[in-house]
Amino acid sequence: MIHFIRFSFLLLIVVLITACGTTKQSLTRTPDAAPKREFRGAWVQTVGQSRYSQMNSAAMKHYISDMVRKFDEAGVNAVIFQIRPEADAFYRSELEPWSRFLTGEQGKAPDDPAFDPLAFIIEECHKRGMELHAWLNPYRVKTNINNTLAKGHIYWKHPERFVQYGTQLFFDPGLPENRGFICEVVRDIVTRYDVDAIHMDDYFYPYPIAGTSFPDDNSFSMYAASQGFSPSQRGDWRRNNVNLLIQQIKLTIAGTKPWVRFGISPFGIYRNKRSDPNGSDTNGLQNYDDLYADIKLWVEKGWIDYNLPQLYWEIGHSAADYTTLLHWWNANNFEQHLYIGQDLKRSIDKNELNVKIRQSREMSFVHGNCYWYGYQILDNFAGVADAMRTDLHRSRTLIPAYTHLYKGRPAAVKKLTDVYTEDMHFLTWEYKKELSNPESAQRFVVYRFRRGEKVDINRAENIVKITPDNFFVLPYEGGESRYTYVVTALDAFHNESKPAKTKVKL
Repeated sequence: MIHFIRFSFLLLIVVLITACGTTKQSLTRTPDAAPKREFRGAWVQTVGQSRYSQMNSAAMKHYISDMVRKFDEAGVNAVIFQIRPEADAFYRSELEPWSRFLTGEQGKAPDDPAFDPLAFIIEECHKRGMELHAWLNPYRVKTNINNTLAKGHIYWKHPERFVQYGTQLFFDPGLPENRGFICEVVRDIVTRYDVDAIHMDDYFYPYPIAGTSFPDDNSFSMYAASQGFSPSQRGDWRRNNVNLLIQQIKLTIAGTKPWVRFGISPFGIYRNKRSDPNGSDTNGLQNYDDLYADIKLWVEKGWIDYNLPQLYWEIGHSAADYTTLLHWWNANNFEQHLYIGQDLKRSIDKNELNVKIRQSREMSFVHGNCYWYGYQILDNFAGVADAMRTDLHRSRTLIPAYTHLYKGRPAAVKKLTDVYTEDMHFLTWEYKKELSNPESAQRFVVYRFRRGEKVDINRAENIVKITPDNFFVLPYEGGESRYTYVVTALDAFHNESKPAKTKVKL
Protein backbone atom coordinates (compact mmCIF):
# COMPACT_ATOMS: atom_id res chain seq x y z
CA MET A 1 0.00 0.00 0.00
CA ILE A 2 1.20 3.46 -0.89
CA HIS A 3 1.82 5.28 2.35
CA PHE A 4 -0.99 4.50 4.72
CA ILE A 5 0.53 1.55 6.53
CA ARG A 6 3.84 3.35 6.80
CA PHE A 7 2.34 6.21 8.76
CA SER A 8 -0.85 4.78 10.21
CA PHE A 9 0.56 3.73 13.54
CA LEU A 10 2.36 7.06 14.00
CA LEU A 11 -0.84 8.90 13.09
CA LEU A 12 -2.77 6.81 15.58
CA ILE A 13 -0.35 7.74 18.35
CA VAL A 14 -0.86 11.41 17.43
CA VAL A 15 -4.62 10.89 17.67
CA LEU A 16 -4.28 9.16 21.03
CA ILE A 17 -2.34 12.01 22.59
CA THR A 18 -4.10 14.94 20.92
CA ALA A 19 -7.57 15.95 22.09
CA CYS A 20 -9.94 17.13 19.40
CA GLY A 21 -10.90 20.80 19.62
CA THR A 22 -14.36 22.02 20.43
CA THR A 23 -16.30 22.73 17.25
CA LYS A 24 -17.01 26.27 16.12
CA GLN A 25 -19.59 25.14 13.58
CA SER A 26 -23.34 25.34 13.95
CA LEU A 27 -24.84 22.46 15.91
CA THR A 28 -27.83 22.13 13.57
CA ARG A 29 -28.45 21.96 9.83
CA THR A 30 -31.31 21.67 7.36
CA PRO A 31 -32.19 17.95 7.25
CA ASP A 32 -31.78 16.02 4.01
CA ALA A 33 -34.53 13.45 3.48
CA ALA A 34 -32.17 11.48 1.21
CA PRO A 35 -28.61 12.01 2.51
CA LYS A 36 -25.71 10.88 0.32
CA ARG A 37 -23.86 9.51 3.37
CA GLU A 38 -25.56 8.03 6.41
CA PHE A 39 -24.82 5.11 8.71
CA ARG A 40 -27.85 2.81 8.85
CA GLY A 41 -27.12 -0.07 11.17
CA ALA A 42 -29.08 -2.92 12.70
CA TRP A 43 -28.14 -4.86 15.82
CA VAL A 44 -28.54 -8.64 15.61
CA GLN A 45 -28.13 -10.14 19.07
CA THR A 46 -27.40 -13.81 19.62
CA VAL A 47 -27.41 -13.86 23.44
CA GLY A 48 -30.64 -15.40 24.64
CA GLN A 49 -31.56 -16.50 21.11
CA SER A 50 -32.54 -20.12 20.51
CA ARG A 51 -33.29 -19.77 16.78
CA TYR A 52 -29.73 -20.57 15.66
CA SER A 53 -29.31 -23.67 17.81
CA GLN A 54 -32.49 -25.11 16.28
CA MET A 55 -31.01 -24.95 12.77
CA ASN A 56 -28.51 -27.17 11.05
CA SER A 57 -25.73 -25.48 9.10
CA ALA A 58 -27.55 -25.56 5.77
CA ALA A 59 -30.66 -23.97 7.28
CA MET A 60 -28.55 -21.36 9.05
CA LYS A 61 -26.84 -20.38 5.80
CA HIS A 62 -30.25 -19.87 4.21
CA TYR A 63 -31.45 -17.88 7.23
CA ILE A 64 -28.39 -15.61 7.31
CA SER A 65 -28.51 -15.03 3.55
CA ASP A 66 -32.19 -14.12 3.76
CA MET A 67 -31.50 -11.89 6.80
CA VAL A 68 -28.89 -9.86 4.94
CA ARG A 69 -31.15 -9.58 1.88
CA LYS A 70 -34.00 -8.19 3.98
CA PHE A 71 -31.72 -5.69 5.68
CA ASP A 72 -30.38 -4.58 2.31
CA GLU A 73 -33.88 -4.10 0.92
CA ALA A 74 -34.78 -2.01 3.99
CA GLY A 75 -31.80 0.28 3.34
CA VAL A 76 -29.58 -0.99 6.17
CA ASN A 77 -25.91 -0.67 5.23
CA ALA A 78 -24.22 -2.12 8.33
CA VAL A 79 -25.10 -5.29 10.24
CA ILE A 80 -23.85 -5.38 13.83
CA PHE A 81 -23.80 -9.10 14.56
CA GLN A 82 -23.09 -10.45 18.04
CA ILE A 83 -20.29 -13.02 17.75
CA ARG A 84 -19.10 -13.24 21.39
CA PRO A 85 -22.05 -13.17 23.80
CA GLU A 86 -20.49 -15.09 26.74
CA ALA A 87 -16.72 -15.32 26.17
CA ASP A 88 -17.59 -17.84 23.47
CA ALA A 89 -17.72 -17.75 19.69
CA PHE A 90 -20.01 -17.65 16.68
CA TYR A 91 -16.86 -18.31 14.65
CA ARG A 92 -14.02 -20.82 14.54
CA SER A 93 -11.66 -20.02 17.42
CA GLU A 94 -8.76 -21.66 19.22
CA LEU A 95 -9.13 -19.19 22.10
CA GLU A 96 -12.77 -19.65 23.07
CA PRO A 97 -15.40 -22.38 22.59
CA TRP A 98 -18.30 -22.42 20.17
CA SER A 99 -21.30 -20.59 21.64
CA ARG A 100 -24.21 -22.47 23.18
CA PHE A 101 -26.49 -20.00 21.39
CA LEU A 102 -25.13 -21.36 18.10
CA THR A 103 -25.36 -25.12 18.68
CA GLY A 104 -27.23 -25.53 21.98
CA GLU A 105 -24.15 -26.59 23.92
CA GLN A 106 -21.04 -24.54 24.57
CA GLY A 107 -18.06 -26.10 22.83
CA LYS A 108 -20.16 -28.13 20.39
CA ALA A 109 -19.24 -27.42 16.77
CA PRO A 110 -21.74 -26.94 13.91
CA ASP A 111 -22.82 -30.14 12.15
CA ASP A 112 -20.97 -29.01 8.99
CA PRO A 113 -17.26 -28.83 9.96
CA ALA A 114 -16.61 -26.35 7.14
CA PHE A 115 -19.30 -23.88 8.23
CA ASP A 116 -18.15 -20.67 9.90
CA PRO A 117 -21.09 -18.32 10.64
CA LEU A 118 -18.92 -15.21 10.88
CA ALA A 119 -17.13 -15.83 7.60
CA PHE A 120 -20.47 -16.55 5.94
CA ILE A 121 -22.27 -13.42 7.12
CA ILE A 122 -19.26 -11.28 6.15
CA GLU A 123 -19.42 -12.71 2.64
CA GLU A 124 -23.18 -12.14 2.41
CA CYS A 125 -22.87 -8.52 3.57
CA HIS A 126 -19.92 -7.65 1.38
CA LYS A 127 -21.40 -9.00 -1.81
CA ARG A 128 -24.28 -6.53 -1.29
CA GLY A 129 -21.95 -3.64 -0.54
CA MET A 130 -22.83 -3.70 3.17
CA GLU A 131 -20.61 -3.72 6.25
CA LEU A 132 -20.31 -6.33 8.98
CA HIS A 133 -19.41 -5.11 12.46
CA ALA A 134 -18.35 -7.90 14.83
CA TRP A 135 -20.07 -7.30 18.18
CA LEU A 136 -18.26 -8.56 21.29
CA ASN A 137 -19.14 -8.39 24.96
CA PRO A 138 -15.78 -7.88 26.70
CA TYR A 139 -16.26 -9.07 30.31
CA ARG A 140 -19.38 -11.26 30.52
CA VAL A 141 -18.80 -15.02 30.84
CA LYS A 142 -22.14 -16.35 32.13
CA THR A 143 -25.55 -14.70 31.93
CA ASN A 144 -26.63 -17.21 34.56
CA ILE A 145 -24.24 -18.79 37.04
CA ASN A 146 -25.86 -22.21 36.47
CA ASN A 147 -24.79 -22.27 32.80
CA THR A 148 -22.18 -24.90 31.99
CA LEU A 149 -18.80 -23.84 30.59
CA ALA A 150 -17.03 -26.01 28.04
CA LYS A 151 -13.99 -27.97 29.19
CA GLY A 152 -11.61 -25.81 27.17
CA HIS A 153 -12.94 -22.50 28.48
CA ILE A 154 -10.27 -20.18 29.92
CA TYR A 155 -12.19 -20.13 33.21
CA TRP A 156 -11.03 -23.65 34.01
CA LYS A 157 -7.39 -22.65 33.51
CA HIS A 158 -7.57 -19.44 35.55
CA PRO A 159 -10.65 -19.39 37.82
CA GLU A 160 -8.93 -16.76 40.01
CA ARG A 161 -9.35 -14.22 37.19
CA PHE A 162 -13.15 -14.27 37.35
CA VAL A 163 -15.75 -12.91 39.76
CA GLN A 164 -19.42 -13.62 40.35
CA TYR A 165 -21.75 -10.64 40.64
CA GLY A 166 -25.38 -11.41 41.31
CA THR A 167 -26.23 -14.43 39.19
CA GLN A 168 -23.60 -13.74 36.52
CA LEU A 169 -19.90 -14.46 35.99
CA PHE A 170 -17.39 -11.88 34.69
CA PHE A 171 -13.75 -11.39 33.86
CA ASP A 172 -12.35 -9.16 36.61
CA PRO A 173 -11.73 -5.86 34.74
CA GLY A 174 -9.00 -4.91 37.21
CA LEU A 175 -6.58 -7.62 36.07
CA PRO A 176 -4.09 -6.74 33.31
CA GLU A 177 -3.99 -10.35 32.14
CA ASN A 178 -7.72 -10.20 31.41
CA ARG A 179 -7.27 -7.09 29.29
CA GLY A 180 -4.49 -8.90 27.48
CA PHE A 181 -6.69 -11.92 26.78
CA ILE A 182 -9.57 -9.81 25.47
CA CYS A 183 -7.17 -8.02 23.14
CA GLU A 184 -5.82 -11.39 22.00
CA VAL A 185 -9.39 -12.36 21.04
CA VAL A 186 -9.82 -9.09 19.14
CA ARG A 187 -6.48 -9.54 17.34
CA ASP A 188 -7.45 -13.07 16.33
CA ILE A 189 -10.76 -11.91 14.84
CA VAL A 190 -9.29 -8.95 13.00
CA THR A 191 -6.40 -11.04 11.65
CA ARG A 192 -8.47 -13.90 10.28
CA TYR A 193 -11.73 -12.24 9.24
CA ASP A 194 -12.55 -9.38 6.90
CA VAL A 195 -14.65 -7.54 9.48
CA ASP A 196 -15.27 -3.83 8.94
CA ALA A 197 -15.35 -2.97 12.63
CA ILE A 198 -15.13 -4.32 16.15
CA HIS A 199 -18.18 -3.25 18.17
CA MET A 200 -18.95 -3.24 21.88
CA ASP A 201 -22.18 -2.12 23.53
CA ASP A 202 -22.99 -0.79 27.01
CA TYR A 203 -21.83 -3.76 29.12
CA PHE A 204 -18.51 -2.85 30.73
CA TYR A 205 -18.67 -3.05 34.50
CA PRO A 206 -22.10 -4.65 34.99
CA TYR A 207 -25.24 -2.73 35.75
CA PRO A 208 -25.28 -2.18 39.52
CA ILE A 209 -27.32 -4.36 41.84
CA ALA A 210 -28.82 -2.33 44.67
CA GLY A 211 -27.03 -2.99 47.95
CA THR A 212 -24.39 -5.25 46.37
CA SER A 213 -20.84 -4.08 45.67
CA PHE A 214 -18.90 -5.42 42.71
CA PRO A 215 -16.46 -7.99 44.20
CA ASP A 216 -13.12 -6.60 43.07
CA ASP A 217 -11.39 -6.24 46.46
CA ASN A 218 -8.56 -8.58 45.47
CA SER A 219 -7.61 -6.81 42.23
CA PHE A 220 -8.04 -3.40 43.88
CA SER A 221 -5.62 -4.33 46.65
CA MET A 222 -3.18 -5.76 44.10
CA TYR A 223 -3.04 -2.86 41.65
CA ALA A 224 -4.74 0.34 42.85
CA ALA A 225 -1.93 1.76 44.97
CA SER A 226 0.77 1.07 42.39
CA GLN A 227 -1.39 2.78 39.78
CA GLY A 228 -1.76 5.88 41.96
CA PHE A 229 -5.25 5.36 43.38
CA SER A 230 -6.10 5.75 47.06
CA PRO A 231 -8.64 3.56 48.92
CA SER A 232 -11.30 6.25 48.41
CA GLN A 233 -10.81 6.30 44.62
CA ARG A 234 -12.20 2.92 43.64
CA GLY A 235 -14.56 4.48 41.10
CA ASP A 236 -11.68 6.31 39.40
CA TRP A 237 -9.66 3.09 39.44
CA ARG A 238 -12.48 1.16 37.79
CA ARG A 239 -12.85 3.82 35.10
CA ASN A 240 -9.12 3.64 34.49
CA ASN A 241 -9.36 -0.13 34.05
CA VAL A 242 -11.91 0.32 31.27
CA ASN A 243 -9.92 3.20 29.78
CA LEU A 244 -6.88 0.94 29.59
CA LEU A 245 -8.91 -1.77 27.85
CA ILE A 246 -10.31 0.65 25.27
CA GLN A 247 -6.88 2.10 24.50
CA GLN A 248 -5.35 -1.36 24.27
CA ILE A 249 -8.05 -2.64 21.92
CA LYS A 250 -7.63 0.38 19.64
CA LEU A 251 -3.87 -0.14 19.50
CA THR A 252 -4.39 -3.87 18.89
CA ILE A 253 -6.64 -3.18 15.90
CA ALA A 254 -4.37 -0.44 14.55
CA GLY A 255 -1.37 -2.73 14.77
CA THR A 256 -3.19 -5.50 12.90
CA LYS A 257 -5.45 -3.89 10.27
CA PRO A 258 -5.51 -0.12 10.76
CA TRP A 259 -8.51 0.33 8.47
CA VAL A 260 -10.78 -1.73 10.75
CA ARG A 261 -12.77 0.59 13.00
CA PHE A 262 -13.61 0.34 16.68
CA GLY A 263 -17.05 1.45 17.81
CA ILE A 264 -18.84 1.65 21.15
CA SER A 265 -22.58 1.80 21.83
CA PRO A 266 -22.89 3.20 25.36
CA PHE A 267 -25.91 3.61 27.60
CA GLY A 268 -27.67 6.80 26.54
CA ILE A 269 -26.78 9.01 29.52
CA TYR A 270 -23.17 10.05 30.11
CA ARG A 271 -23.82 12.02 33.33
CA ASN A 272 -26.81 13.87 34.74
CA LYS A 273 -26.54 17.56 35.60
CA ARG A 274 -26.90 16.75 39.28
CA SER A 275 -23.55 14.92 39.04
CA ASP A 276 -21.83 17.22 36.55
CA PRO A 277 -22.95 20.73 35.48
CA ASN A 278 -21.88 19.80 31.95
CA GLY A 279 -24.05 16.69 31.96
CA SER A 280 -27.47 16.30 30.34
CA ASP A 281 -30.72 17.53 31.85
CA THR A 282 -31.76 13.98 32.72
CA ASN A 283 -32.23 11.79 35.77
CA GLY A 284 -31.14 8.24 35.16
CA LEU A 285 -28.32 5.70 35.38
CA GLN A 286 -24.97 7.13 34.26
CA ASN A 287 -22.17 5.66 32.15
CA TYR A 288 -19.46 7.48 34.07
CA ASP A 289 -20.65 6.84 37.62
CA ASP A 290 -22.48 3.49 37.40
CA LEU A 291 -20.86 1.56 34.54
CA TYR A 292 -17.41 3.18 34.88
CA ALA A 293 -17.42 3.89 31.15
CA ASP A 294 -15.98 7.33 30.35
CA ILE A 295 -17.28 7.34 26.79
CA LYS A 296 -16.80 11.09 26.39
CA LEU A 297 -13.09 10.73 27.11
CA TRP A 298 -12.75 7.89 24.60
CA VAL A 299 -14.30 10.03 21.89
CA GLU A 300 -12.25 13.10 22.78
CA LYS A 301 -8.98 11.17 22.77
CA GLY A 302 -9.73 9.31 19.53
CA TRP A 303 -9.61 5.90 21.19
CA ILE A 304 -12.75 4.84 19.31
CA ASP A 305 -13.79 5.52 15.72
CA TYR A 306 -17.51 5.89 16.24
CA ASN A 307 -19.84 6.54 19.17
CA LEU A 308 -23.35 5.05 19.08
CA PRO A 309 -25.28 6.01 22.25
CA GLN A 310 -28.49 4.11 22.91
CA LEU A 311 -31.20 6.79 23.02
CA TYR A 312 -34.07 4.39 23.56
CA TRP A 313 -36.43 6.74 25.42
CA GLU A 314 -39.46 8.54 24.11
CA ILE A 315 -39.66 12.20 23.17
CA GLY A 316 -40.78 13.92 26.36
CA HIS A 317 -39.74 11.09 28.69
CA SER A 318 -39.73 12.53 32.23
CA ALA A 319 -36.31 11.18 33.23
CA ALA A 320 -34.51 10.93 29.88
CA ASP A 321 -36.06 12.90 27.03
CA TYR A 322 -34.87 11.68 23.63
CA THR A 323 -34.54 15.15 22.12
CA THR A 324 -32.61 16.50 25.10
CA LEU A 325 -30.13 13.64 24.90
CA LEU A 326 -29.82 13.91 21.12
CA HIS A 327 -28.79 17.56 21.43
CA TRP A 328 -26.39 16.77 24.30
CA TRP A 329 -24.51 14.06 22.41
CA ASN A 330 -24.43 16.21 19.27
CA ALA A 331 -22.79 19.02 21.26
CA ASN A 332 -20.34 16.71 23.06
CA ASN A 333 -18.89 14.51 20.35
CA PHE A 334 -15.75 16.45 19.33
CA GLU A 335 -16.58 16.24 15.61
CA GLN A 336 -16.12 12.46 15.59
CA HIS A 337 -18.48 9.92 14.05
CA LEU A 338 -21.74 9.89 16.01
CA TYR A 339 -24.65 7.54 15.31
CA ILE A 340 -27.85 7.28 17.33
CA GLY A 341 -29.26 4.02 18.71
CA GLN A 342 -33.02 3.85 18.14
CA ASP A 343 -35.47 1.53 19.92
CA LEU A 344 -37.81 0.48 17.12
CA LYS A 345 -40.72 -0.84 19.16
CA ARG A 346 -40.90 2.08 21.59
CA SER A 347 -40.58 4.57 18.75
CA ILE A 348 -43.22 2.88 16.63
CA ASP A 349 -45.62 2.43 19.55
CA LYS A 350 -45.40 6.19 20.19
CA ASN A 351 -45.50 7.01 16.46
CA GLU A 352 -42.15 8.80 16.84
CA LEU A 353 -39.74 7.00 14.53
CA ASN A 354 -40.03 9.45 11.61
CA VAL A 355 -39.68 12.44 13.94
CA LYS A 356 -36.63 10.96 15.66
CA ILE A 357 -34.88 10.26 12.36
CA ARG A 358 -35.68 13.76 11.10
CA GLN A 359 -34.33 15.26 14.33
CA SER A 360 -31.13 13.20 14.04
CA ARG A 361 -30.63 14.51 10.50
CA GLU A 362 -30.96 18.06 11.80
CA MET A 363 -27.89 17.58 14.03
CA SER A 364 -24.63 18.78 12.47
CA PHE A 365 -22.56 16.06 14.12
CA VAL A 366 -24.91 13.07 13.88
CA HIS A 367 -24.01 10.83 10.96
CA GLY A 368 -26.68 8.13 11.08
CA ASN A 369 -28.77 5.75 13.14
CA CYS A 370 -28.77 2.14 14.29
CA TYR A 371 -31.86 0.09 15.10
CA TRP A 372 -32.59 -2.14 18.07
CA TYR A 373 -33.44 -4.72 17.52
CA GLY A 374 -32.78 -5.89 13.99
CA TYR A 375 -35.14 -8.85 14.12
CA GLN A 376 -38.05 -6.40 14.07
CA ILE A 377 -36.90 -5.19 10.66
CA LEU A 378 -36.71 -8.79 9.49
CA ASP A 379 -40.24 -9.41 10.80
CA ASN A 380 -41.46 -6.12 9.27
CA PHE A 381 -42.89 -5.24 12.69
CA ALA A 382 -45.75 -2.76 12.25
CA GLY A 383 -44.61 -2.30 8.64
CA VAL A 384 -41.24 -0.82 9.67
CA ALA A 385 -39.25 -2.47 6.86
CA ASP A 386 -41.76 -1.15 4.33
CA ALA A 387 -41.50 2.35 5.84
CA MET A 388 -37.72 2.23 5.66
CA ARG A 389 -37.73 1.10 2.06
CA THR A 390 -40.27 3.65 0.82
CA ASP A 391 -39.60 6.62 3.10
CA LEU A 392 -36.85 6.72 5.71
CA HIS A 393 -34.30 4.91 3.51
CA ARG A 394 -35.86 5.52 0.12
CA SER A 395 -32.43 6.16 -1.44
CA ARG A 396 -29.29 4.11 -1.06
CA THR A 397 -26.55 5.76 0.92
CA LEU A 398 -22.84 5.49 1.54
CA ILE A 399 -21.22 4.94 4.93
CA PRO A 400 -19.70 8.24 6.18
CA ALA A 401 -16.01 8.40 5.29
CA TYR A 402 -13.56 7.79 8.14
CA THR A 403 -11.24 10.61 7.14
CA HIS A 404 -9.63 10.75 10.59
CA LEU A 405 -8.03 7.42 9.70
CA TYR A 406 -7.13 8.31 6.13
CA LYS A 407 -8.09 11.33 4.06
CA GLY A 408 -7.53 10.62 0.40
CA ARG A 409 -9.30 8.98 -2.48
CA PRO A 410 -8.74 5.84 -4.51
CA ALA A 411 -7.90 5.99 -8.20
CA ALA A 412 -10.81 6.27 -10.60
CA VAL A 413 -12.00 3.19 -12.46
CA LYS A 414 -10.80 2.74 -16.04
CA LYS A 415 -12.33 1.62 -19.33
CA LEU A 416 -15.96 1.95 -18.26
CA THR A 417 -18.07 0.55 -21.05
CA ASP A 418 -21.26 -1.39 -21.74
CA VAL A 419 -21.06 -4.88 -23.19
CA TYR A 420 -23.69 -6.99 -24.98
CA THR A 421 -23.83 -10.77 -24.95
CA GLU A 422 -26.49 -13.04 -26.37
CA ASP A 423 -28.50 -12.88 -23.14
CA MET A 424 -27.12 -9.94 -21.12
CA HIS A 425 -26.30 -6.26 -21.28
CA PHE A 426 -23.95 -5.02 -18.59
CA LEU A 427 -21.47 -2.35 -17.58
CA THR A 428 -17.90 -3.35 -16.98
CA TRP A 429 -14.81 -1.48 -15.83
CA GLU A 430 -11.21 -2.16 -14.95
CA TYR A 431 -9.65 -1.75 -11.53
CA LYS A 432 -6.89 -3.66 -9.85
CA LYS A 433 -8.33 -4.62 -6.48
CA GLU A 434 -5.86 -5.06 -3.64
CA LEU A 435 -7.79 -6.27 -0.61
CA SER A 436 -4.74 -5.88 1.60
CA ASN A 437 -4.33 -2.23 0.56
CA PRO A 438 -7.01 -0.11 2.27
CA GLU A 439 -6.29 2.84 -0.03
CA SER A 440 -7.38 0.88 -3.11
CA ALA A 441 -10.93 0.15 -4.24
CA GLN A 442 -12.91 -2.22 -2.05
CA ARG A 443 -16.37 -1.40 -3.41
CA PHE A 444 -17.86 0.44 -6.37
CA VAL A 445 -20.83 2.80 -6.59
CA VAL A 446 -23.04 2.81 -9.69
CA TYR A 447 -25.14 5.92 -10.44
CA ARG A 448 -27.74 6.44 -13.17
CA PHE A 449 -28.95 9.73 -14.68
CA ARG A 450 -31.75 10.22 -17.19
CA ARG A 451 -31.14 11.91 -20.52
CA GLY A 452 -30.93 15.64 -19.88
CA GLU A 453 -30.55 15.22 -16.12
CA LYS A 454 -27.55 16.95 -14.55
CA VAL A 455 -24.87 14.44 -13.59
CA ASP A 456 -24.38 15.06 -9.87
CA ILE A 457 -22.98 12.24 -7.77
CA ASN A 458 -23.91 14.09 -4.57
CA ARG A 459 -27.52 12.99 -5.14
CA ALA A 460 -28.25 9.75 -3.30
CA GLU A 461 -31.39 9.27 -5.41
CA ASN A 462 -29.19 8.37 -8.38
CA ILE A 463 -27.32 5.52 -6.65
CA VAL A 464 -28.50 2.21 -8.08
CA LYS A 465 -25.89 -0.19 -6.71
CA ILE A 466 -23.00 -0.52 -4.27
CA THR A 467 -21.03 -3.63 -5.16
CA PRO A 468 -17.64 -5.33 -4.71
CA ASP A 469 -17.81 -6.50 -8.35
CA ASN A 470 -16.46 -4.62 -11.36
CA PHE A 471 -19.57 -5.17 -13.43
CA PHE A 472 -23.25 -4.26 -13.25
CA VAL A 473 -26.10 -5.96 -15.12
CA LEU A 474 -28.23 -3.37 -16.91
CA PRO A 475 -32.03 -3.53 -17.16
CA TYR A 476 -33.85 -3.65 -20.49
CA GLU A 477 -36.32 -0.82 -21.14
CA GLY A 478 -37.25 -1.33 -24.77
CA GLY A 479 -34.04 -0.15 -26.41
CA GLU A 480 -34.97 3.54 -26.66
CA SER A 481 -34.17 4.94 -23.19
CA ARG A 482 -30.91 6.88 -22.88
CA TYR A 483 -29.00 7.23 -19.63
CA THR A 484 -25.63 8.31 -18.32
CA TYR A 485 -24.09 5.79 -15.95
CA VAL A 486 -21.37 6.83 -13.54
CA VAL A 487 -19.09 4.52 -11.54
CA THR A 488 -16.86 5.49 -8.63
CA ALA A 489 -14.56 3.49 -6.35
CA LEU A 490 -14.65 3.40 -2.54
CA ASP A 491 -11.60 2.58 -0.45
CA ALA A 492 -11.70 0.81 2.93
CA PHE A 493 -12.35 4.13 4.67
CA HIS A 494 -15.26 4.94 2.32
CA ASN A 495 -13.43 7.74 0.55
CA GLU A 496 -14.80 8.05 -3.00
CA SER A 497 -12.84 8.35 -6.23
CA LYS A 498 -13.42 10.73 -9.08
CA PRO A 499 -16.26 9.56 -11.35
CA ALA A 500 -16.03 7.71 -14.63
CA LYS A 501 -19.07 7.94 -16.90
CA THR A 502 -20.54 6.51 -20.07
CA LYS A 503 -23.77 6.92 -22.04
CA VAL A 504 -25.97 3.87 -22.48
CA LYS A 505 -29.15 3.05 -24.39
CA LEU A 506 -31.44 0.61 -22.55
